[in-house]
Amino acid sequence: MYSSTVTQFEEPPRKKSPEEIAAEPIPLPPQSAEQPLIWRNVIAIAVLHIVAVYSFATRYHEAHLWTWLWSPFYGLSAGLGITAGAHRLWAHRSYSAKTPLRIFLAMLYCMGGQTCLFKWIRDHRTHHRYTETPADPHDANRGFFFSHVGWLMMRRHPAVKAHGSKVDMSDILADPVIQFADKYYTPIMLFLCFVFPTLVPVYVWGETWTVSILAVTIRYVWLLNATFLVNSFAHMWGNRPYNSHVKPTENPTVSFFTLGEGWHNYHHSFPWDYKAAELGAYGLNPTTGFIELMAWFGLAYNLKTPSKEIVKKISLTKGDGTDSFWGNHYHDTHHSSDERRSIQSR
Repeated sequence: MYSSTVTQFEEPPRKKSPEEIAAEPIPLPPQSAEQPLIWRNVIAIAVLHIVAVYSFATRYHEAHLWTWLWSPFYGLSAGLGITAGAHRLWAHRSYSAKTPLRIFLAMLYCMGGQTCLFKWIRDHRTHHRYTETPADPHDANRGFFFSHVGWLMMRRHPAVKAHGSKVDMSDILADPVIQFADKYYTPIMLFLCFVFPTLVPVYVWGETWTVSILAVTIRYVWLLNATFLVNSFAHMWGNRPYNSHVKPTENPTVSFFTLGEGWHNYHHSFPWDYKAAELGAYGLNPTTGFIELMAWFGLAYNLKTPSKEIVKKISLTKGDGTDSFWGNHYHDTHHSSDERRSIQSR
């Protein structure tokens, strides 16, 4: 039986809720600093992309049908480890999960081959606290390329190090699942991200070693760029119906490629919402469907979401006047100026 709880944050009268305050990034003045290129990363990222693109363009017809099915399935599963695990569960604590689900999500995350969980979570919390400032690891004010992948090709800005080191990570340090996964991250990641998905096609349905290795490379690069889309595209192109004071936007295209992470203006306004979007339909938000399925099985609980009144107030007082593709059309009601002021002063 589906017995999970959904917690709504109600707004106290005449006072902003702590959640509203936390959703606002901390402003910092511009700071120039030298950030030397990390040539090892530059070369590795360039080679990976060249190999992936060339291989897909020239060898796609050699793969078995099962390889075509296996690679996207494996990539999507790894993606859930990032979206439902590292992001919504651990970085934002938007819901709680029992140990079996936490272990499962940690394994899925390692399949993605990104950095260890502690670093990923710390960077993401820093990003939310200092969005579009020098302390933002992938500051979108520095352009598309930097926010997409360039930030991984150079030394970090001193502000990222200084402010990132102050982010509260006590809950992560106390989590035995993360501590185990990070302690043995390199062997676990190498096996789950590269070795295992290469062996399965070869030994189960007779795929060639070359095609299997190239398929793993393509899947790896595809997942990296899907993750990067949230930092670049979803901070530049789209509307801002919830908070026009921040750069993140609502971008359904990004949501399609990222399992529902493209409703980014909403997410930066209400980062504690387990749906990361106003409405929970699953078509462009399968991560929400996964979390609710786990809740139905009793493995996820305390699913947090803001009250409708808070969402309405933020949209009417801070939004850009547009409506979200994935939310209620508050502006269709044509609120008067007096009504808007009344909502804002509550």
